[in-house]
Amino acid sequence: MAKITRRPVPRKAAVPKKKAKAAVAKPPAKKSLKAMKPWTPAEVHEVFSRFRKANPEPKGELEHVNPFTLLVAVVLSAQATDAGVNKATRALFEIADTPQKMLDLGEERLREYIKTIGLYRTKARNVIALSAKVLSDFGGEVPRTRAEIESLPGAGRKTANVVLNMAFGEHTMAVDTHVFRVGNRTGLAPGKTPLEVELGLEKVIPSEFMLHAHHWLILHGRYTCLARKPRCEVCLINDLCRWPEKTV
Repeated sequence: MAKITRRPVPRKAAVPKKKAKAAVAKPPAKKSLKAMKPWTPAEVHEVFSRFRKANPEPKGELEHVNPFTLLVAVVLSAQATDAGVNKATRALFEIADTPQKMLDLGEERLREYIKTIGLYRTKARNVIALSAKVLSDFGGEVPRTRAEIESLPGAGRKTANVVLNMAFGEHTMAVDTHVFRVGNRTGLAPGKTPLEVELGLEKVIPSEFMLHAHHWLILHGRYTCLARKPRCEVCLINDLCRWPEKTV
């Protein structure tokens, strides 16, 4: 009887055990601004009292000579700095400070004046179109309602709010990137959209401050509550601000 030789069964290679993941400490979740304690009416009054004391008559930084040039300047300021717009419009407004003069200037020549401003071709087209509409629909005068201003080419809600406030003394709240940031960061009026912040600010700011409120907030965001590195050490409202990451 032949001897049966059994071949050894190859062993499976040992699978190395997975190393346990090192425990990583998760950063603490940031406290939601909406979950923070709301501002009291007394605190809001104190904030704007401080702004008023520091700057009783704040002015917008867009240069203009009348409601029409203000309207044009605001339309040109979209995605541009006030300083850049002012540099372009100083010479422009010397020769075209009415809708009719702007139409007489024409789109091609207008582009030469504003070519240093972003999106200048589209903006030149809008300025000529809005000038024509102001003449044909509003007798050459800048309209005085939000809906009418928003009907003009290149003009949106923020443009309407700026013009109504600065030209006609209406208690409107124009929300640009600075106001949006301040409203959210401080917890004064948190919102996911500019409209939410606008309505929130209008709800909490006392009427006595509303004429200048948007200027105070813009200036605060532009020079103190900066986007990347806020200057908390010189902030007038540091002790009241709800921002969890303020530096002092």
